[in-house]
Order: sequence, then C-alpha cells, then structure tokens
Amino acid sequence: MQLGRTARLAGLVAASGALMALAGPAFAAGPVPNKGDTAFMIVSTVLVLLMTIPGLALFYGGMVRTKNMLSVLMQVMAIVCLVAVIWVVYGYSMAFTNGGSLNSYVGGFSKIFLSGVTAESVAATFSNGVVIPEYVYIGFQMTFACITPALIVGAFAERIKFSALMLFTVLWVTFVYFPIAHMVWYWAGPDALGDAAKAVAAAAGAEKEKAQAALDAVVADAGLLFSWGAIDFAGGTVVHINAGVAGLVGALMIGRRVGYGKEAMPPHSLTMTMIGASLLWVGWFGFNAGSNLEANGVAGLAMLNTFVATAAAGLSWMIAEWAAKGKPSLLGLASGVVAGLVAVTPASGFAGPMGSVVLGLVAGVVCFIFCTSVKNALKYDDSLDVFGVHCIGGILGAIGTGILADPALGGAGIADYLSKPGELVVAPFDMATQVMTQAKAVGFTILWSGIGSAILFALVGAIVGLRPAEEKEREGLDVTQHGERAYNY
Repeated sequence: MQLGRTARLAGLVAASGALMALAGPAFAAGPVPNKGDTAFMIVSTVLVLLMTIPGLALFYGGMVRTKNMLSVLMQVMAIVCLVAVIWVVYGYSMAFTNGGSLNSYVGGFSKIFLSGVTAESVAATFSNGVVIPEYVYIGFQMTFACITPALIVGAFAERIKFSALMLFTVLWVTFVYFPIAHMVWYWAGPDALGDAAKAVAAAAGAEKEKAQAALDAVVADAGLLFSWGAIDFAGGTVVHINAGVAGLVGALMIGRRVGYGKEAMPPHSLTMTMIGASLLWVGWFGFNAGSNLEANGVAGLAMLNTFVATAAAGLSWMIAEWAAKGKPSLLGLASGVVAGLVAVTPASGFAGPMGSVVLGLVAGVVCFIFCTSVKNALKYDDSLDVFGVHCIGGILGAIGTGILADPALGGAGIADYLSKPGELVVAPFDMATQVMTQAKAVGFTILWSGIGSAILFALVGAIVGLRPAEEKEREGLDVTQHGERAYNY
C-alpha cells in the first residue's frame, strides 16, 4: 500500500515537472507583482486622493472668506475630475513613455487612451525583479497629477473666473506638469539597466561593443533631469516648486484681491483649515511612502521622515511666530505642518530621520519668514501662501536632499544599478556634486514653470479673461460664479 502511494506521488511529481517544462516560457516570462506591494500601492493611491479631496479643499477653504468657501471647494474638486480624465487619455503617455527625439523633455503617445495597458502589464519599481500592476501605477501617478494644479488655486483664491481656471488647468498640465514629471521621473527601470549591464559583462570582442551600445541606449532612455542625476523621491520639483512658481506667476498676473491691504480678510473657519491640514498629513503618508512603489524598509523610512520632519516644522513655525508676534496661532501651526510635509517630500526616502528633523526645523522658520516678512515687503497677494510654503519649502527640500542623502549623515545614499548588475547597491556619494545637481534641477524647474505659466495665463486671459468684474468679486465667487452658497443660515 505504501509502495503504491509512493509510486503515485512520483508519477505526480514527474507529471508536474513535464508540465512546467512545457510551460517554461510562461514561468520565465518575468517578475510578477507581489500582492502585498499591490495592496500597499492601492492604499497609498487612495490616501493621496484624500489629500486633495477633502484635505486640500478644506485646508484652503477654511482660509478664505465665507463668501468664497464654496468656490474653493468647487475649484479643487473640479480640477481633480478634469485632470483624472486627461491623465488616462494622454497624460500618462506624455509623462511615462519614450518620447523619441524629444525624450529628454517629454514622452510620446504610444500609450494614448492607455493603449496596450492590461490587467497583466506591469510597471517597474526601484528594486530588481520587483514590479507592480501598471494600472495601479497609473492610478498612483494620476493622484499626483490631480493635486499639483489644485495646489496652485490657493495663490489667487477669491479672484479668478472658474472658466479661466479650467482652461488654464488643461493647458498647464499638458505643457508644464507632464513634461516636468517626465524629465524628473522617467527612466528605463532597474531590470532594464541590470539586464543590459549583465549582457556587457558576459560579452566579448565585437559583441561587447554591441552590448555596451545597448547599455548606453538604456541609460540614455531617461528624462533630462533624471539623466543629470537629480533625485526627487516624491515630488519636491515636480509638484511643489512647479505649483508654487505657477501660483506666484498667477497671483502677479491676475493682480491683488479687491480691498487687499485696506480691508481685513481673515480666514472664515480655522476649524476647517485644521481639519484639512490633518487630512493632508494623513494622506501624505501615501504620497511619500507610496513613492517607494513597494512595501519595504525604504517605505518605512519615508513614513517615519514624514512624521518627524512635519512635526519639527510645525513646532519651529509656531515658536518663530510666538517670538515675532507674541502669540502662537493655529493657522501658523497648520501652515508649519504643511511646510514640513513639502520640505520632506523630495528627501523622504533619502534622508535619515535626524536629518529630516533638521530639515523640518529649518523649513518651518524659513517658510514663516517668506509668508510674512518677505510677502509684506514685496506686497504681492499670494492669498494662501502657495509660493511661501510650496515653492520655498520645495526648494529647501530639493537642495537639502543633496546634503541629507549622504550616508555619512545617516542618509540612505543613491542607488547604483550598474556596478553589480541585478543588485541594488549604494553608489559613492559626492555631496558637493549632488547639491549642485539639485540646485540646477531647481533652477530649471523654476524657469520651465515660470515661463510656461506666464505664457499660459496670458493666453487664457486673452481668450476668456482671468478675473470677474469688481462688483462680482466683492459679492463673492460662491454666488456670482456658481449660484450657491457654502452656508445657508
């Protein structure tokens, strides 16, 4: 009886082996997504959406006057809906495909309408042999595309026509955001680099030259700023500097609010602002930890940094304001929290926790100065401090990443996929070179966003006009633009 069972077991093993041999190509087709990573990224995607609606909408809405609360909620939610559709039609393709002769600056249209994307297609992460479903990656990056133009709204809140904002958003994501996302984040991926490097190591003679040429082509298949060596873990340049510069340009070109500097314009509900800031902080864990694209120790590092840098910035803003004005305010604390979130974004997966605390402390004080002393001195009307928090905080974080990523300072270093093909090792770190590269990327982003935004605002102004008539602005955009009120007492 025992012999019979043994014989049957041997037969099953042999049959299984034959089936696997027949299906060999399928088994060797490549890495498959891990269910844990996939679940992690789906949750991260939903958290980033939470940042925008309702987080950002409430954060901004609470800071405007009662007569404009609904208009801000409407603007933020409408932008999310608009950009989400644009993203799947052509945005993803422009940001994350090869752009041919323009590949340094923008992607192509090979995946327009998500052509070729299926439930089985995968996207690379930052580890060799680790992938996630491409649909999940598309959704995750979509939430970044949605929140970035929504951030701009705060700079000219209470004084822009809804039609102008919608038209500007379509043009801005197309000509500014998608190209910047491509230039910073598009690359061939670790497996493509590893495979090409292995081929070089295995080749000899004339074949080695061909293999080297193939490797060079894979390395060159990257956006301009990525090819420079600029690092941005979760969007310091792509999201925050980009949006902050566009917001300042818009605030200057649209002009100040009616009565600015002459009438009191206090926030109508700091309760809403605190709720919004809290939701932003919660959602930002998806933003930063999710940008690792897989659930591992680096995602844990990004999560911890998002805690401590944010807390440090909130405290430093509060203390600076307390010292300067005699009293600490909830608005200041909430603004400091957001400044910390912004500053740690590009550094979240590169800096160590203690470095992130230092970054947060610096960001809280510097952003406070820009949102008060600098803004008052230059007399520009950045309604909700988009430039002072997002652009300045983004600049501090982007350049600071070049310092704090140094392993000697507790940082994680920068990955090297070529010296040991198929393995992830830390490359030798040159702080001076990296800081210069970061500064160069910051300067490029400021110019691209600033010039592009100015052109687009001028174009939109010529087509539909940028702001409503003075009497409509005084009455409030809730009624004059949307025919309803946020509150009916």
